[in-house]
This record gives sequence, structure tokens and C-alpha cells, in this order.
Amino acid sequence: MGNVNPQNPDSPSVQTTTSPHFVQGMGLFSATALVIGSMIGSGIFIVSADMSRTLGSPALLIAAWLVTAVMTMIGALSYGELAAMMPKAGGQYVYLRESLGPLWGFLYGWTLFLVIQTGTIAAVGVGFGKFLGVFFPSISQTNWLIHSESWGNLGLSTANLAALIIITLLTFTNTLGVKLGAGIQNVFTSAKVLALAAVVLVGLVAKNVAATAANFGPNWDNFWAGSGFSTLHPISIGTFFSMGGGSALVGAFTVVAVVQVGSLFSADAWNNVTFTAGEIQNPKRNLPLSLALGTGVVLLLYVLCNFVYLSVLPMSGSATATDVMGRGIMYAQQDRVATAVMEAAFGAIGAKLMAGAILISTFGCVNGLLLSGARVYYAMSKDGLFFKSVGKLNPKSKTPTNSLWIQWAWCCVLCLSGRYGDLLDYVIFAVLVFYALTIIGLFVLRRTQPDAPRPYKAFGYPVLPALYIVMALWICGVLLRYKPQYTWPGLILVLLGLPVYWLTLRKTVTA
Repeated sequence: MGNVNPQNPDSPSVQTTTSPHFVQGMGLFSATALVIGSMIGSGIFIVSADMSRTLGSPALLIAAWLVTAVMTMIGALSYGELAAMMPKAGGQYVYLRESLGPLWGFLYGWTLFLVIQTGTIAAVGVGFGKFLGVFFPSISQTNWLIHSESWGNLGLSTANLAALIIITLLTFTNTLGVKLGAGIQNVFTSAKVLALAAVVLVGLVAKNVAATAANFGPNWDNFWAGSGFSTLHPISIGTFFSMGGGSALVGAFTVVAVVQVGSLFSADAWNNVTFTAGEIQNPKRNLPLSLALGTGVVLLLYVLCNFVYLSVLPMSGSATATDVMGRGIMYAQQDRVATAVMEAAFGAIGAKLMAGAILISTFGCVNGLLLSGARVYYAMSKDGLFFKSVGKLNPKSKTPTNSLWIQWAWCCVLCLSGRYGDLLDYVIFAVLVFYALTIIGLFVLRRTQPDAPRPYKAFGYPVLPALYIVMALWICGVLLRYKPQYTWPGLILVLLGLPVYWLTLRKTVTA
């Protein structure tokens, strides 16, 4: 592996535990809040509708979320070893750089900036605008301030404007210091956890009353309906491998893999806390702990929320029904399942309460993503893999101000382009590939650096990390076969980084 820029304090050639320029202003609570706040956006409130339409079974819906929970926990516990071993600004970028080489670190950072992080920020920001429209109807994606039909979706709507305002506001507050950004994260994370807990409480109170009142029958009486191998979606092993013959078992695994897209991305961004390692107190202890605690809390709430959805609403329904009970989970208005649950329990006021909770959730999510993403571009710049100015810290606030503002600029472009949703779909495949590659890097480092200090070792190594790699690659294979319109463009976006690296950047990271 080539030698990276010796000016980078996080470079292996400079033996420092954390960057001396950052202020370690985040304790365990703040780090855990960052994990939770980055994970909980709007997905948990929405994606179960589409998953239900594909699966058609209460048991399989819960199974899909449990698979997501298992995968995410294994991933977080595996990353814990890397985080404790290399508690440096940049997180996953650093892990890939050190284990597989600078090229892989660059490709991850390239994709993160181009779409993964900035596209997620833009999407969640516009989601904030959409739910703000519940209270102010003039705020809508169809209420254009600047628009041309010849531009397609390009233009400025009132929903996009709301997104630009909160992205700008939160970028500015994060330039003032990590303690302020972390403080905002703590407040809004606590609020969104309470909001999800309220949904769970509603389920405990409402029980099966609403579902029983409908003519669909309680979901629990038919919990296993549609989950037998003989009734699963007909996808055969012959279709997938072109080998002939059919297999209901492979069909089951394939269907669950396809629907994992929604649940995995609802549980994504748990790795963002590793980006801020240079600003976490006692990172060798607090990083692994925050990963375990944060993902554990969120995944428990996610699974419980889906039990609540099934307790309050019938799973099946009609897309043409005018009431929440008639539409069920499958056809909840605009897929807003959580809003439908609250409306079923408390009427119109319940829907507005949930819309308010989602506003809190999306606001906190944008803050966490902005705070953490900028640290990766900072680390890349110190290695000569990004704009030089991005690798400078503000002398007063000790924050990567330039990195925050260049991230802000690209987020604004994506907000106005109207194509950020497509871009997010494109990188589903890429995100899973990079997660798998990072855990492969765990195995590589165990071999190449056997004596390196490891304050925490991956739970269940090597079985559980290997299981994650197999599961992630299986899902990638299924998506390549059954969602080529999303996966191949995502792969192309990653590969576009190759000529950039080899033609313009390679000389800056090799001896």
C-alpha cells in the first residue's frame, strides 16, 4: 500500500491517537445521540407500507425487520473493533484506507460526497418540507416558486425552500463549534426517541380495537398467513442462477432481500458516529459503546413500531378507500403508516401530532448527517484526496468550516435538481458493498496487523462478521438481478471515481 500524505495527523505515518486539532467535545451520551439521531429519519414512519405490499404477510414483515436488526447489530459490533483500533476523524474512510488501500478509501469518500451523505441530507430536508405542509398547506413540492416544464423537476418549490432553509441554518450552527452541534443533536434525538416511544405506547393502549372493528380481522389471528414456502412470491432458483428447477426457500430469501432495501436504509447511517472520532472523549471506549447502545435502542423501537402498526391497522386494504382503516398498512395515504396509526387512535389531531414528531425527527437527522459527513471530507483532504481548503479547521470553533460549507453547496444543488431520490436509489447497492468491504477489511487487519492494540474485539468474530458479508453480498446479488435500474447506475457512480483517482489524485497518495 502506498504512503498517504504525511501532513495528515490521522495518517499511519504519524502515530497519534486522535487529531490534536479537534476539540473532544462529545461524551458517550452525545456520541450515542449521534448514532440514534442519524439513524432515525422518516423511513420507519413510511417504508413498512411498500414492504407490506411486496410481502403480503404480517409474519414476513416482522421477519424482514428482524433480519435488518440482526444485520445492523452485527455490522455495528464489527465496526466497534475498527473504531476502537483507529479512533480518527473520517471513520469508515480511514478503515478502508488502512485495510484495503487509499483507492478504496477514496471511492467510499467519493460516493459519500456525491450521493450517499449529501443526497440523504437533501432527501430528508425535503421530507421536512413535505411534513411541514401538514400545518402550512402552501408548503408543497408542487407549489413552485421557480419552475420550467422544460427543466423537468428542476426548480424551487416551497418544500425545497424549506429544505434549503434548515440545511443552511444547521450548517451555520455546526460551524460555531462541535458542542453546539452535539447539543442540538442531543435535544432532538431525545425528542424523536420519545416520539417513537409514544407510537409504541399507542399500540399498547389501542391494542387490536381498530383492526377488529374493520372487516379484515385482527392481524394476529392471521399472523402466519402468506408466510409458508408454498404461498411465497414465485421466484425460482432457476430464474436467479439460470440453472433450472425451482426452490421456494430461495424464493423466500430473494423476496426478503428485495424488501430489505427499505428497512436497511431506515436503519442506515449508524456508522456516522465514526466520522467524528476525533471529537469524542475517550473514543476507544465510547465509540464501540455508542455504536452498540445507539443501534440497539433504534432497532428495538423499529421492531416494536411494526408490531404496533399490525396491532392498530389491518395489513391489507384498498388503495381507493377514503379512511385509514379501509386503506390498511399496504395503502396508507402516501405510505405514511405511522400517521395513519395515530389518526386511527386519535383522529385528525393524532395525524398532526405524528407529523410534528416527524418534523422533529427529520430536523435532528439532517443535523447529525451534516455534522458527521463534513469530517470525512476533511480527512480526505488531509490525505490529498479532496479540495485542499477543506482540510483546514476554523481556528476559533475548531470545526471543519470549509468542509461544512462545500457539503452545504452540493446539498443545495441536489435539493433543486429534483433527482436526489433517484440518486439515493442508485447507491443502495453501493452502500451495502462498502459495508461488506469494510468488514472484509476487519479480517485483513487481523492478518496484517495482528499485534495492533484492540481495546475492543468484534463480537462473534469470525462467524458473525462473515455472516454479515454473506448476507450483504446476497442482497447485492438479488438487487443486481431484480432492480437493475437502481443497482447498475449506482455501481457506475462508484466506478466513475476510478479515472478521477488514477489520473489526478494517485500521485498525491503514493510514495
